[in-house]
Amino acid sequence: MSRLPAPPSELVSFLEGLPEPHILLDDRHHILAANGAYRRQFGVAGSVVGLTCHAVSHHASVPCDQAGESCPMAQACASGQRERVLHVHHTPLGEEYVQIELTPVAGAEGGPGFFVEKMVLLPVAAQPVPSAQGLIGRSPAFQRMLGLVARVAPSRAAVLLLGESGTGKELVAHAVHQGSVRARRALVPVDCSSMPEALFESELFGHEKGAFTGATQARPGLVEAADGGTLFLDEVGDIPLPLQVKLLRLLETGTYRRVGSTEQRHADLRVVSATHRNLQHMVVEGRFREDLYYRLSTFPIHLPPLREREGDTALLARALLERVAPPPRMLHLSGAALALLEAQPYPGNVRELRNLLERTALLCDGDAIGAEQVQQALACGLPPLAGGVEQGAGAPPALSVTPRRSPALGDDALRHALAAHQGSRAALARQLGISERSLYRRLKTLSALR
Repeated sequence: MSRLPAPPSELVSFLEGLPEPHILLDDRHHILAANGAYRRQFGVAGSVVGLTCHAVSHHASVPCDQAGESCPMAQACASGQRERVLHVHHTPLGEEYVQIELTPVAGAEGGPGFFVEKMVLLPVAAQPVPSAQGLIGRSPAFQRMLGLVARVAPSRAAVLLLGESGTGKELVAHAVHQGSVRARRALVPVDCSSMPEALFESELFGHEKGAFTGATQARPGLVEAADGGTLFLDEVGDIPLPLQVKLLRLLETGTYRRVGSTEQRHADLRVVSATHRNLQHMVVEGRFREDLYYRLSTFPIHLPPLREREGDTALLARALLERVAPPPRMLHLSGAALALLEAQPYPGNVRELRNLLERTALLCDGDAIGAEQVQQALACGLPPLAGGVEQGAGAPPALSVTPRRSPALGDDALRHALAAHQGSRAALARQLGISERSLYRRLKTLSALR
């Protein structure tokens, strides 16, 4: 290896005093310095100076852009400015999501002589491998969503989470809160769909004694409880139209009044809202205020449905099994069972997957879940809803929601199912939830690939 450039001592000293993990790189990805915060947070044993960043963080022999990931250094060289990306790094706790912020530092002749890389473990997600807690996923769609969460979480911007039922909007709301400066204060959820219109204003803003029949004492509302923290408005599309104007006033001025009071109160809070409805359609139909929509949707984030998260079903299934069948019971999925799970369309998304796994666990007497238990759980489940999912929650109106078909069943998963199955091809097709013609076409393709 050629001799590394000597980093400016002032820059190394400056990085050492920063509380966040930082490393200093040359233009060939070699680490020139690593501060104490980096060594403590990532548990580095020995010096990393002289090693490449991709070898340390990814255990890879080539830079990220040659291994299927975005390389912040390549982006910074192209743009000449700071770049941010979301990566999965190897850490002492396993693989974890890390927010990378790389800044070029001009050299003596004006070109980028060094690169300062800041790394922050995301408090918004668990390890991308199976875990009993947190957001879980490795698919490109999931990582794009998580990257947006990481960007907006530290800001004050209002966030609107758009997605079908069961995609994990409340978990993402917690992620936004945990990644913000308000994480030490309360996250207060408001279930807008279950609150009667007559009580909504009182629950949200509070009321004074005698404000209405039954108000025997003054009571603070949920807005007051969220002061200094985050107010999470779940299913915001269900807020009654007459009350939307009062919510708009809170968002615009930070002020509100308790029911039965003329005193104007102030609340310092951030609003995260969520809905499975198409608010743009509701605005056009006059069922949702346009000005409120724009206040809530400063930073909209679309949560991908499970059918668009290729490969995540297996990760989620293993993690969810820990929740529906906690220790000392230790269940595991056979290859055929996993193949069958991955072949389902899941109109109810992660919530439906959890319900299916809970049924399957109850039908399993041993510690290994086979395809027959999954098939039995599918057979005793509810039939698909006739109306399907309401169209357009954060997606273009022209797109329709279609079930995931047989191509979502990967080649390896199909081989596992084929090896484990002892019956006819017709029975295997029924087990996988596909037609016999589709099965034979897939088997023909597999045969041609050998």
